[in-house]
Amino acid sequence: MSSLKKPAETSAPIHDLIRHRWSPRAFDARAVEPEKLRSLFEAARWASSSYNAQPWYFIVGTKDDPENYNRVLDAFVEFNQGWAKQAPVVAISVAKLKFDDGKPNRHAFHDVGQASANLTIQAEALGLSVHQMAGIDAEKARKLFHIPADYEAVAGIALGYAGDPASLPEELRKRELAPRQRKPLDSFVFSGEWGKSSPVVEPKHG
Repeated sequence: MSSLKKPAETSAPIHDLIRHRWSPRAFDARAVEPEKLRSLFEAARWASSSYNAQPWYFIVGTKDDPENYNRVLDAFVEFNQGWAKQAPVVAISVAKLKFDDGKPNRHAFHDVGQASANLTIQAEALGLSVHQMAGIDAEKARKLFHIPADYEAVAGIALGYAGDPASLPEELRKRELAPRQRKPLDSFVFSGEWGKSSPVVEPKHG
């Protein structure tokens, strides 16, 4: 697990892999073992998807292949390049926007997210950390990697072994060390009508 521990303060029990998963920006220079990388994408492979269409794709760059690594990094927005360049592995997730019969797949981004979530939990199980980011230039990625029409870059990924927060600039270091926060369950789990908290998330007093 991450070298900096930031376990979630949960209102109900959850698996430790989920409780300890978080998104660092500080990464160690240590390379990720090839067998571990393969396991991450195997975990992504077994995500569920609408009609089992498996619309996820990943473009990956590792520091032992500087040309491809730098091309992936170049598709990130400048702010994210600043810290992600320390990670030994960077990637871009891509969604296939149509089913094989040509009909639009409204759940393509959702299913790419499921594959990425599988990858992230597998990473936590292997002692690795993942930071996913919306801050990419999708059209630049398309040009850099010749992504076909009907496919779209979804998100950037930095992964590796978590590093020392002291390696980050002051503002990012503050974010790294700040407590984790989430909305309460009753603010997003509804029943009966929109905005009405569901009884399933109310604390039980025995």
